[in-house]
Amino acid sequence: MVHGRLLLTALTLIAASGCSHDKGEAVPDQPMVKDIRIDGTKKLDEDEIKKKILTTETPWWGRIWPFNEIHYFDPNAWQADLRRIERYYQAQGYYQAQVLRQEVNPDGDDGVRLQVEVTEGQPTTISHLEIRGLESLPREHQDAALKDLPLKQGAVFHEEDWAGLKQKMQFALREQGYAEARVEGEVAVDVTTRQAGVELDIIPGQRYRFGTILVAQDDRPKVPARRILEQAQGAIKATDWYSESALAEAQARVFKMGVFGGVKVNRGAPDRQAATVPVVVDVREAPFHTQKLGGGIGIDPTRNEGRVLGEYTDRNFFGGLRRLTLRAKMGYALIPNVLATETHGVTLDTLAELEQPRLLFRDVRGQATLGLKRGVEPAYNYFEGRLKLGAIWQPWPELSIFPSYNLEVYRLTGENTNVDPQRLGCGIGAQPGGCNVILSFGELTLEYDQRDDRSEPRNGYYGALSLQGAGGLALGDFDYVRFQPDLRFYKTFQPFDRLTLAAKLKLGTLVPLRGTRESPIVARFFSGGGASMRGFGNHRLSPMLVVPTADGLGVETIPIGGNGLFESSVEMRYRATDNLVLALFLDMGFVSIGSFNFGAPGFVPGNTMFAVGIGARYLTPVGPIRIDLARRLDIGAPLPITGDPSLAPQPQPGCFGLLPGSDPAYAGSPEGQCAFHLSIGEAF
Repeated sequence: MVHGRLLLTALTLIAASGCSHDKGEAVPDQPMVKDIRIDGTKKLDEDEIKKKILTTETPWWGRIWPFNEIHYFDPNAWQADLRRIERYYQAQGYYQAQVLRQEVNPDGDDGVRLQVEVTEGQPTTISHLEIRGLESLPREHQDAALKDLPLKQGAVFHEEDWAGLKQKMQFALREQGYAEARVEGEVAVDVTTRQAGVELDIIPGQRYRFGTILVAQDDRPKVPARRILEQAQGAIKATDWYSESALAEAQARVFKMGVFGGVKVNRGAPDRQAATVPVVVDVREAPFHTQKLGGGIGIDPTRNEGRVLGEYTDRNFFGGLRRLTLRAKMGYALIPNVLATETHGVTLDTLAELEQPRLLFRDVRGQATLGLKRGVEPAYNYFEGRLKLGAIWQPWPELSIFPSYNLEVYRLTGENTNVDPQRLGCGIGAQPGGCNVILSFGELTLEYDQRDDRSEPRNGYYGALSLQGAGGLALGDFDYVRFQPDLRFYKTFQPFDRLTLAAKLKLGTLVPLRGTRESPIVARFFSGGGASMRGFGNHRLSPMLVVPTADGLGVETIPIGGNGLFESSVEMRYRATDNLVLALFLDMGFVSIGSFNFGAPGFVPGNTMFAVGIGARYLTPVGPIRIDLARRLDIGAPLPITGDPSLAPQPQPGCFGLLPGSDPAYAGSPEGQCAFHLSIGEAF
């Protein structure tokens, strides 16, 4: 008979060994581990067993990829791993599992291949589950403690579920105010009959409310304690029943102040006489002045750009925790690429942003932004000056509501391709070469973010909505309404934690409100590129305009944007190793000349283009380095072309001129049917 406390201790050791893979230690005098094979696995996954042992095989690319580590064979660690394999089986309820044999086979002069054969036996099931100690609690508290228990009578006994059962019940009781609730018990396992008896004793203790909130800071702190208390009180209210989720929310609120390197919110010793629990907020201030320098290269079939950037942040500008951010990015762009440059020039993007916390209310912060930008696009060059004034209301850490006023002043020039200024949205009567455009609009942005990680999400969802209203009382050169929702979803499948499903849907419509006047090109929608529809190059999924080439010897098509947008993607991501992720994706989308017609039957399927592709991501501290290769399916129509279609250049179907294509009037013509993208960060 094996008791629960002993099983839990052994499980903890197994988890620790599984999480402490020392995969980086090099033992050059030992052979490389080229392969590990575990035969006889039927009920458990071979890859999951490999994750629980120290010995690790070196993938084939690890021998040529300079950033991958080579894993060497350690005989002592291997002998311990054989015992870990048996113990892992026991933790999954297979107490009769054994390693029957193992072999260490040389492979060349510098490697070995390891082989293990196991016999799994039959699993141990739960014969009975008895829970005592809840009888004195109100029925709703009992139901909360007993909801969705991970162990059930008749199921296979998993030690991890046994530990999780106690933690779950204890957490559920503490969420109801029982701050000192304890869950004890034991499991009796009969390895002969393969039966496990589970018994739990609940000690709920006294029910408490929140008491005083205390703040622990560094010596001579710059952040007033009252500001910290104010944020913590957004989640913890005096006389509310104690709950650990409120402690977690208070910690998130204090950390989001952006001035602390470490934040910990814990409960103090309960006051049994007053039936209250004090709360201690322990903070450590981060540097208030930071500088960043960097650079990068963007490579796309239709745009190459090198850039350098710098950023300075003062998190206590003139006191009061005002945040001042100064950012500058300068680069040089070549369009379409360095080998066949038709347009090139200096790019510049500067920004000064001042954020005022606690603007009238605790959860509202004001924001003012000034910026200057110079851009180079296939259809035009531009200078932009912008002003943004707004207030961000964040009632919960995951929700933000951001109303703002925006003033954007542009100088647009079609000098790259002699574009008619009317095509840029300059209006009738604009002088050749370009025009000035003033956009004045109010914007409401809503965001709800429940992703587990912003840069590499694996679970959760994200929703955003942008609504702009330009002109009218705000004046400006254009009256329009612009509406753009964005939804994303992520799900990683258990128990193996390797396969992630990611999906997104983005719509957009821009509705001009002055008759048939053109919309401004700077407000239109473009798609295509590594972060949108990957079947096209950067901004190349768009209505096209036929114009003479810069040398006047031919014609070309350039994107001029549209007033309707549809983007959707479904992607399966498989974590092949700790650093390598493989992906399969299906991207769909279009940009229409007119506004998105929500009521027209067949509008979406009639315009949508499709692309399938494969990708690889190598995970680094600065984010995943991502490679995507997509081929567009011949479903849909050619891109909308403005101007004389008979003058448009002949389309070139196929992939980069190497693979044969279909009919010249293929979907997305005249763009090529394949696209390659190299970037940093997930597509969405």
